[in-house]
Amino acid sequence: MLLKRKIIKSAAALLSVGFAVLFGTAGYYSSQLPSEVTVETGKSLELAAFPELCCMTSYDSAVPVSGNCGGTEQVTLSLFGIIPVKNVEVRRAEAPVFAVGGRSFGIKLLMEGGMVTGLGDVEDKNGKYSCPAEKAGIRVGDVIRLADGSALTSNDSLQQMISASEGRKIELYVERDGKVFSAELQPVLSRRSSEWKGGMWVRDSIAGIGTMTFFDRKTGHFVGLGHPICDSDTGGIVPVHSGEAVPVEITDVRRGAQGVPGELRGSFSPGESFGILDRNKNSGIYGVLSAEALDELSADCIEFTMAYSQDVKVGPAEIYSTVSGTVPERYTAEIEKVDYSRGSSKNMVIRITDKRLLEAAGGIVQGMSGSPIVQDGKLAGAVTHVLVFDPSRGYGIFAENMAESLG
Repeated sequence: MLLKRKIIKSAAALLSVGFAVLFGTAGYYSSQLPSEVTVETGKSLELAAFPELCCMTSYDSAVPVSGNCGGTEQVTLSLFGIIPVKNVEVRRAEAPVFAVGGRSFGIKLLMEGGMVTGLGDVEDKNGKYSCPAEKAGIRVGDVIRLADGSALTSNDSLQQMISASEGRKIELYVERDGKVFSAELQPVLSRRSSEWKGGMWVRDSIAGIGTMTFFDRKTGHFVGLGHPICDSDTGGIVPVHSGEAVPVEITDVRRGAQGVPGELRGSFSPGESFGILDRNKNSGIYGVLSAEALDELSADCIEFTMAYSQDVKVGPAEIYSTVSGTVPERYTAEIEKVDYSRGSSKNMVIRITDKRLLEAAGGIVQGMSGSPIVQDGKLAGAVTHVLVFDPSRGYGIFAENMAESLG
């Protein structure tokens, strides 16, 4: 009898542990899964990264996720058809077809206003130090939109206004964290230069190199980078007033090494333009190709159907990137991890496996951001960041996240 009780207790303990593991696993899946998915019209819902999940159209029936969910607008995903994990809204749509890029391009941006990148004290005629901008409540990272009622078009125009103020207060309209407030800047006459100073450094433009991810041959809309352009000093997203994408020739590659990110180096083509840049978003830099650039890029482009996020899985892939000249090449890679979180630019961990790219660049380098990722004949996403401790690996964003803002 005693032995029987011990067996019963051991079995109960094992069952408790088993259920705890199952429910803990279900909680993990719930945190990893999106609340909404888009499925290509005429196809069933599949979650490539979680084949063990089942799709329930009712609590008394379950079928594998790869099976037909009956075209319902909302389904319940469950673990092995037993434990409900999460309710997911399913939308149906035709998967768009895009032309992959992989070509490097130069980025020239004029900011919408001026971004404050630094503050500093000014010594007045009495030898006293103070920072007028700080006293006005201005911080590093703020964007100055208006000065005395006029739109701020450049750093030079602001400095000229301060210099000509003769000590008069200047009313500024400043944006911080999406909110605009007014601030009164009281310039100080500098003892050293005998000029009126505001005690701040302001940036009004930015330039760099990125990679075009894909474009729509019908509309000319394109996107690159897969992440926003941020100010190097403040880390804030650069507000775009106007911008231009220009052809660039890659002339050199500084190899990446552990702890030291590499970079592409190139020269802008003078007098030429791919088109305008009009939006700087978390998912990339967006613009519209000129008619001439659209014709040129469409002449020898390769088109792929876009993969929806849940189609992307761990396994072999390819990236298209330009590390020399102007023509992109195809390189082998491996998707090592997939994260279904929406709105992120780090949806995948990708590792470069192509010996040519590893020898030429050491892996992923700055300037390759936006290099399209193709898996199973579909456009899966784009390279966004390099892992500094291992330049052969980096992050990628889903193409679906980029396409949502394409226009």
